Amino acid sequence: MSFLFKDIIFIPLIAICTLLFVYQFADPFIDYLSKKSLGKKDDVIKYMKLMTGKADEKKITLMMLLMSFGLGSMFFLLLWPNFVMGLVFGGAITIVGWTIPLILVKALYEKRCDQFVDQLVDGLTIMSNGIKSQTNVAQTMERVIEIMGNPLRSEFEQVLTQHQLGQSFEDALLDLGNRIPRPDVQMLVTSINILKETGGDLSQTFDSIVYTIRERQKLEKKIQALTAMGRFQGLVVTLIPFVLALVFFIADPNLMIPMFTTTLGLFLIFIMLSLQVIGGFLIRKIVTIKV
Repeated sequence: MSFLFKDIIFIPLIAICTLLFVYQFADPFIDYLSKKSLGKKDDVIKYMKLMTGKADEKKITLMMLLMSFGLGSMFFLLLWPNFVMGLVFGGAITIVGWTIPLILVKALYEKRCDQFVDQLVDGLTIMSNGIKSQTNVAQTMERVIEIMGNPLRSEFEQVLTQHQLGQSFEDALLDLGNRIPRPDVQMLVTSINILKETGGDLSQTFDSIVYTIRERQKLEKKIQALTAMGRFQGLVVTLIPFVLALVFFIADPNLMIPMFTTTLGLFLIFIMLSLQVIGGFLIRKIVTIKV
């Protein structure tokens, strides 16, 4: 009878507490998930549009859903009936699945911006020679388009296309600066727009920008040489646990099987992977020096 009385009291009490908890924290939790998922999708679409000028939102959304909730659900089912570890690993894979596409797309975008700046040295040299032969900036850009490859060619083509469709040349250059947010590009855009209004020697300005870019690139290469050992050490430290696990598995599989079949083993693997990610991130921050 006492047990029945306790059930009558405590079960509704637990239900009421659960209801109050969900009511209090459901909206912030849903907003957080929306920001971490759909927010990253919006960033992926933004970078895709900056690189290609277009993006299929439905395909990007489907891809990110498959890489996040799809892979997370698969890991959850693989670890069933271990509900706790399935939930932990499935949740972790889901979070990583939402993050990886943004990391990859952003890396491609950054690489494209770097390629543009590298090509800008030769492009500005061509433009400087064209200015000296009494041609305007638009005509020198057409000459660059004929000689240079992508991404410089496609970006200059877009500037000229926007100008031909009625947009002012200054605004088209500002859009170029927004698509390629690099100090060298901003300096180029600002120099052209100011000198077109006030007058001045554009060829000398282009030569100065070329000299600045080349000196910065020399400094970046020197820094890369000095930090090469740190990057290599970070790679080695990151790979050592996986190499040792492979060696132990080949030497004695029975020694490693409990790591993948027991709750404690799976928990230790999760902790190890978390520490690997944190350590790799910290090493990358240490050896990355902005110029």
